[in-house]
Amino acid sequence: MSLRTRLTVAFLLVVLGPVLLGGVFIGAVADAFVSARATSRLDDASRSITSSIVSDCQEMRTAAGFVGGLFDVDEEALDSIVTKMSKTDPITAVTVTDADNEVLSQAGQQPPASGVVSCGESRVEPSGAITALHARVDVQGADAERYAAIDVWRPVDSDYVDHLAGETNGVDITVDDGRSDFLTSLSSLQLAKTSLAATQRSDDVETVGAENDYFARKVRADRNMPMPLVLTVESARIDALGPLLLIAAVLATVVSIGAAALLSRSTTRPLSDVAAGAEAIAQGDLSVRVPVQGSDELAALARTFNRMARETQGYVNALTTSRDQLRGQLRVMGQTLSSTLDLGRILEVIVATAKSATGARSGIVMLVDRNDPSKLVGNTSGMLKNHNLEYVEGSLGQVEIAIGDGMLGGVAADGQARAGRVEDIEPGTFVAHEPHGSTYIALPIVALSDTGIDALPYGDAGGLLGVLAVYDRFGGDDFDEDDISTLHTFSSQAAVAIGNVLSHQEVQRLSLTDPLTGLWNYRYLQVALAREIERAARFRRDAAVIALDLDRFKNINDTYGHLAGDVVLAEVARRIRSQVREVDLAFRYGGEEFVVLLPEAGEYGASVVADRLVEVVREHEITLPVAEDGAVQAVSVTASLGVAVYPMHGRTGSEVLAAADDALYAAKAGGRDTWRVAH
Repeated sequence: MSLRTRLTVAFLLVVLGPVLLGGVFIGAVADAFVSARATSRLDDASRSITSSIVSDCQEMRTAAGFVGGLFDVDEEALDSIVTKMSKTDPITAVTVTDADNEVLSQAGQQPPASGVVSCGESRVEPSGAITALHARVDVQGADAERYAAIDVWRPVDSDYVDHLAGETNGVDITVDDGRSDFLTSLSSLQLAKTSLAATQRSDDVETVGAENDYFARKVRADRNMPMPLVLTVESARIDALGPLLLIAAVLATVVSIGAAALLSRSTTRPLSDVAAGAEAIAQGDLSVRVPVQGSDELAALARTFNRMARETQGYVNALTTSRDQLRGQLRVMGQTLSSTLDLGRILEVIVATAKSATGARSGIVMLVDRNDPSKLVGNTSGMLKNHNLEYVEGSLGQVEIAIGDGMLGGVAADGQARAGRVEDIEPGTFVAHEPHGSTYIALPIVALSDTGIDALPYGDAGGLLGVLAVYDRFGGDDFDEDDISTLHTFSSQAAVAIGNVLSHQEVQRLSLTDPLTGLWNYRYLQVALAREIERAARFRRDAAVIALDLDRFKNINDTYGHLAGDVVLAEVARRIRSQVREVDLAFRYGGEEFVVLLPEAGEYGASVVADRLVEVVREHEITLPVAEDGAVQAVSVTASLGVAVYPMHGRTGSEVLAAADDALYAAKAGGRDTWRVAH
């Protein structure tokens, strides 16, 4: 059975049931009301008739009493009095009797011999018609004994019955005296006969007549009601009530069926539209929309369905866009990783791809510092400035975090990925300048053990290269396990890319640096010097070269051995690095000779650096390896320096380097432990 059929049946049951029950109830109530109304009218009529007869009896006694005051008059005078009384009171006969019931006088009509009922007592004959109503008044003497009685009669005829019926407000009266020629106020003798027959069966109110149009009640004779009566009242029943109720029920049924059909259709049609829309979405058509009609719950369901379809379509479009972006990022990453050895560019691609894969607003890669493996270094370009989500375009500069400190340092120390909300982290977890937003994911980047990279030892798996972190997903949602899994997979690829670059840089460094001092070697000096001279020529700037040679270094080798000489060279190289800028380049030219290249430095600036270098080399003794006899050895070292400046002292790199070398020998000739500027 369909939903429409069930709704139709349910509606009909809900509507027609009360309608039909209401019809039955109305019919029953109508009958009860009619019966109650008839009972009330008959009760009122019974009281009214009783009151009327009591009043009539009282009037007859009053008339008898009046006659009693004149009972000693002759019959002619009494007859005159009765004649006058009959004109105002319906008294037809008066008789005066003595104590022995001997008639003393009589006036009016002859008193009836039978069919008389007396006021104050019931004396209805067993059979025969009731013809008169009788009343007696005794006349007493001084000794309170009756010595005369006055009897008065009035006829009980159709006029008297009509008189009684006139006191009942529409109730008809029939005298129940057994006669065949009924004494009644009813126009229909057959109805009177039927009423009398009905009252013989019951004293209760019953409908009588062939068409049940009347109610009847029997009033028994007693002291106040000397004659038995049957009261009949016309029914107030509406004969057409049954047909009207039937017609109303039929009309209600027809209207209910139509309303049920309309209601079920208006209810199931939107549901069918929603079901069809859901089926279309299940088949992949996310553009489907269902019509919205009205403002009821079904319309709200349709609007909700359409909103769900729009949002689902938006989500699918966003996922498609995100997938395309991720594919593009992976393609760019693959191309970048395979076509460049620029570590900065690779780190940018890694961060961009990680952000795209997780929907993060920002991210960072922090690598283990090659010079100090106890800390992480990274560039915070485009990062969230602080936990208040202030997003900064451009660079915030380099940031350093000791391994074990802060959230990122903790990830580097224990190797466990972390994700969550900043508000759930204990205060003080983040160190100063550590990037963080509202939500985050951070995990270590670990190189394989066989890469040969000089990374921080990190268990059996290999070396720690750094930490990858992303912050604050767009939309404010937390990162989930899928995001962590994605970054875990991605970090392995990032580790390979970073390891390749670091391996290449290590090979390049070894080929261009001096293994003893860590300074750039002569090969790189030629490349760097030519590059800086070319740049200085292009931008019309100066470039200075300082040549440094240790004084009497051969004596150290001869006295303390070549191992001690290597210690001296390494320490002098460290002191040179401590006095130059980051942009300056320091080289080991060969043996105990060094060269410092100062980009964009003139004669004055180079002279200041040369003076500092002479001072720092001479300032402290250099501790040598412990002698075979256990004695601690130290030696003082000095250096001679020559300064030359492009383009003042040469037009090419070779010319400037030669001029600096000439100035160096001039310093040695001038007594050593000093510096000279080339001519």
